[in-house]
Amino acid sequence: MKITAAVVREKGQPFQFEELELQDPREGEVMVKIAASGVCHTDEVAQQQMIPVPLPAVLGHEGCGIVEKVGPGVTEFEPGDHVVFSFGSCGHCDSCLAGKPYACENFNAINFGGVMSDGTRRLSKDGQEVSSFFGQSSFATYSVVHKNSIIRVDKDLELDILGPLGCGIQTGAGAVLNRLKPVAGSSLVVFGCGTVGMSAIMAAHLCPCKNIIAVSGNEESLALAKELGATHGINRKTCGDVVAEIKKITGGGADYAIDTSGVPDMVKKALASVKFLGTAVVLGVTGDLTINVQAELMGEGKSLIGIVEGDSNPKLFIPQLISYYKEGRFPFDRLIHVYDFNDINEAFHASHSGKVIKALLKMN
Repeated sequence: MKITAAVVREKGQPFQFEELELQDPREGEVMVKIAASGVCHTDEVAQQQMIPVPLPAVLGHEGCGIVEKVGPGVTEFEPGDHVVFSFGSCGHCDSCLAGKPYACENFNAINFGGVMSDGTRRLSKDGQEVSSFFGQSSFATYSVVHKNSIIRVDKDLELDILGPLGCGIQTGAGAVLNRLKPVAGSSLVVFGCGTVGMSAIMAAHLCPCKNIIAVSGNEESLALAKELGATHGINRKTCGDVVAEIKKITGGGADYAIDTSGVPDMVKKALASVKFLGTAVVLGVTGDLTINVQAELMGEGKSLIGIVEGDSNPKLFIPQLISYYKEGRFPFDRLIHVYDFNDINEAFHASHSGKVIKALLKMN
């Protein structure tokens, strides 16, 4: 069928709208009419080719919509179902079978390799294949997605706002709730108050942590972080020594620190801000990092770890987050700023500049 999609054809170039051909869903796949899609930093990373997704490509990986048709072998979904998308996984490797799709042995190939889980493509134009992204390519009016990557949601929920749960929100919240699991009374610091950082703060507030420290260069973001659960805010642009301030607040260092910025210096500060046996987490796409292992890591028994997609099993974790949201305990909707799909380039600029926290594209 013919669809409209926002295509990236060259590194760093703006999105351009094109009419593409979308194949019908194959074995285990579902076709979805896209309602909305979040704009995530990982989309920009792919657009700039820091992650070399084969071009041309249709990006977008925080989609949601209504099932249009199902392919052979699909019994869990039917036309009319409201669904949220998440990352792709193969479903048959040891990690997937153990309920850890975030550690899928084929994760990079499926999500960044430009192909579906069977190694083929569904998008094309004039006979030329176009790459997919995260097995969904949600910057389009319709998408074909594998059943492993979609989660049915109640029809009484506002569908449009749910897409960001599939990546940025579950990454931040999952890092706290699924991996770190801080006990009541512990201290956690978050570097960066974007979607991932704010989600980590809201999750830490659920635990509840005694000290939840937000670090950002944006006063408006710090104010919102406090409304969402942060006990302290540090403006990295005006604070002379961020690490010293964290140690002052916590009485020697935080139990946990999360960097969402992807800036190597912020990762070093996160590691320096945790106490003996503390854990620092990298959630952002980060380049080279140089540390003195003895002085900054091993000498105090610290851990520096990376977490992918919040260690989340989306089919279990996204309904859990929705439950917290319905209870008024996880107000992720406060992060969202809505744009029309036609304004995708404006939405990316606003997201990159920090004007908005979570840009959301409505397909209308």
